Amino acid sequence: MTAPDRRDVLRAAAFGAGSLALANHLHAAGDDVIRIGLVGCGGRGTGAAAQALKADKNVKLVALGDAFGDRLTQSLNTLSKDEEVAAKVAVPAENCFVGFDAYKQVIAISDVVLLCTPPHFRPMHLRAAIEADRHVFAEKPVAVDGPGVRSVLETCELARKKRRCVVSGLCLRYDYGFRETVKRLQEGAIGDIVTLYANDYRGGRWAKPRQQDWTDMEYQMRNWYNFTWLSGDFNVEQHVHFLDVCAWIMKDTYPVKAVGMGGRQVLTGTEYGNIYDHFSIIYEYANGAKLHSNTRQQRGCSNNLSTAVTGTRGFSDISERKKGLTIRPSNGAAWVYAGPENQMYQTEHDELFAAIRADKPINNGEYMTRSTLLAIMGRMAAYTGQAITWEQALNSKENLSPKMYGWDVKLPDPPIAIPGVTKFE
Repeated sequence: MTAPDRRDVLRAAAFGAGSLALANHLHAAGDDVIRIGLVGCGGRGTGAAAQALKADKNVKLVALGDAFGDRLTQSLNTLSKDEEVAAKVAVPAENCFVGFDAYKQVIAISDVVLLCTPPHFRPMHLRAAIEADRHVFAEKPVAVDGPGVRSVLETCELARKKRRCVVSGLCLRYDYGFRETVKRLQEGAIGDIVTLYANDYRGGRWAKPRQQDWTDMEYQMRNWYNFTWLSGDFNVEQHVHFLDVCAWIMKDTYPVKAVGMGGRQVLTGTEYGNIYDHFSIIYEYANGAKLHSNTRQQRGCSNNLSTAVTGTRGFSDISERKKGLTIRPSNGAAWVYAGPENQMYQTEHDELFAAIRADKPINNGEYMTRSTLLAIMGRMAAYTGQAITWEQALNSKENLSPKMYGWDVKLPDPPIAIPGVTKFE
């Protein structure tokens, strides 16, 4: 399917305008129906919508928005066939919006907005949702560059003032086992933290070769993971999970400096855009503690997604595998998490909707944004080959956005970063 033309977007906007009157209040308590809108109808967005619909007895999915009509249709079909949530799917054709401005129409007729597009769009979508007084679930990461990070920090502060929920897709913070393990580490179970290791070794990644009728914009948007301006690179798009766990263990304090390396060793074809397939970053904290971060996307290799922690009085291993949450103090018996298990993706939404009903807003904005910057900082260090400080990353002027959005916008193949040549901005 080709990208929607301007008429599709205008048609969607016209339908949305007629529904604006519906969004004149927010449901914060009682048994009123909470209207959910989904922006970004890929696999993660469709999953988030299903989880949101399971989180409360009186919710309805009322609007969908995506850049591509085929993705929207696929998502709607999937949700409509899900026996657990199908009865709560109430999305008429006039509430299906396609194009770059689809998010505006979805926000206009929703109480809770699920933001699940490629990360590049998160800052603008989040700002629009909070300015419209909506509650938000925001998938990780929440930006791909310094200007985006600064925008999200401002928006999340606005959400705090407006008493609107912002729940993050950094789902490991909603896992019961991770919560208990991190709590014990923060309480000193292995003494002062000296070294952390964040590992993300996994197989290759998906890529979509260019089709003959795709414009530059459609090609890059459909192949979004492989372009830094859309995904932030692997270190940002996925590895942010375990980088965030390390920040959480450190009581949401962040390193002051990063040095590192990375490159493209295996995934070198044009279909893999301009991102790297491996990174190795060393982050340094003000107190001298170190965070060693390593990632790899290469098939046929050993996989490992975990965090390991060394303290002055012991060790800890943290992963999602069974019995993968352990603490081994130097003196005393080892501890292995054996408490209740939960579906962390579902718990995110359960707690979001419970907070809305109770009028006790959750705001994950500070950590979700700073952990995103932590990942961006590592990418900057690898791309440039330079030592990058936290303040440099936060105040970076590098803006990865295209000059304009449109299906006929010319987008040359973005350059692949070369350490020692690529400059920090």
